[in-house]
Amino acid sequence: MRLHAVLAAVVLGIGLTACGRSVTGSASSVGSGGQAAASQTPVSGGSDWPRFLGPNASSISPEKGINKQWSSRAPKPLWKVALSDDGYAGPSVANGRVYIIDHSGDKDIVRALDLKTGADVWTYAYADTASANYGYARSTPLIAGGKVYTISRLGIVNCLDEKTGKLVWSRDMVREFGTQRPGWDLAGSPILDGDRIVLAPGGQNAAIVALNKDTGATILQGGGDVQAGYATPVTATINGVKQYVAFTAKAVMGVDASSGRALWSAGWNTDYDVNAATPLVIGNTVFITSNYGRGCGLVDVGPNGAALRWQNRNLISHFNSPLLYQGMIYGIGDPGNLVCIDPKTGSLMWKQSGFEKGGLMLVDGVLIAMDGRTGACVMVSASADGYKELGRFTPLGGQSWTAPVVAQGRLIVRNKQSIACFDLK
Repeated sequence: MRLHAVLAAVVLGIGLTACGRSVTGSASSVGSGGQAAASQTPVSGGSDWPRFLGPNASSISPEKGINKQWSSRAPKPLWKVALSDDGYAGPSVANGRVYIIDHSGDKDIVRALDLKTGADVWTYAYADTASANYGYARSTPLIAGGKVYTISRLGIVNCLDEKTGKLVWSRDMVREFGTQRPGWDLAGSPILDGDRIVLAPGGQNAAIVALNKDTGATILQGGGDVQAGYATPVTATINGVKQYVAFTAKAVMGVDASSGRALWSAGWNTDYDVNAATPLVIGNTVFITSNYGRGCGLVDVGPNGAALRWQNRNLISHFNSPLLYQGMIYGIGDPGNLVCIDPKTGSLMWKQSGFEKGGLMLVDGVLIAMDGRTGACVMVSASADGYKELGRFTPLGGQSWTAPVVAQGRLIVRNKQSIACFDLK
């Protein structure tokens, strides 16, 4: 069986304090300081990256004025911090801190790092005693309203105080919703919708679950009995109806955000039930892509159901999520191609090899894409006219499957051993 870590990464620990359940975990205040290079780029005033796929859930940063002269002036390294999870969990950035789920011994460790120095500000540890499975946690923390929300690969949802790391509430998706961990464990990340934390756990009438962001109490549970996929859910309005789009093990579907009723579903079977990349909602259509014998397709969603408009193998995303920019889809898929696709027809505008299973994001009109094999970070013009490389450098090297993020004029990348920050101004 070929590899097959699952992220979502692109984009996804016990008991509920507010709801009377017990918890095992501990917060530690570490303090600031540390070795870091000087930078004139402020850590506030720009845009944060507070969740999986960025501030608008689009893999696009609104930052402007970045350094695009990488061939003559590569991004300046600011700090590098060792990680011990040997995996792929993604970073988020908010209010001067970088958040990531690390692992040591038999515990996951949520770490809050100082954005300026990389030093640990606080950590929160909770038990994960299962054997490594391409690392441990796969998800990306969500930071909102003074809280940090995380999901473990075993299905533990934690809400932590953003300032101190102390536990506010916790839920266990496996125990409470009948979630079955897929072969490479749970990978989806939490998302925010108003006063709700929205999850796609799968299980008993649990295609979608929404929890109160302050108390963790269940607000909504619905969509029917489904097997969990690896993807993060999406909030969307399709045909005038607000809904949550879930990419389950065997289908993409919409769940009414008010009632929890399943609105539509389109089957999408893969070998090993790996649907990991986040769906792209484009008007009343949904673009999906998977590996393991599939490819990509566009689903037309109507008032009476959903059907595939087209499908092909122009993008075969193993787990990293594509993005939509100026009417075109950009993504990285097997066998290592960075591609540009017209979503209306599925036509391939261009492709470029050499990116293995890396992730990508967009900032200031350019793509920043990782070569998942070598760890090279490549800047590419975001244009349907053809592949145009603007520069590259290798920030860490080695296997680098996690998508890069940009926040506050900084580029943050990780490989299996470290997370590092670079000045993009």
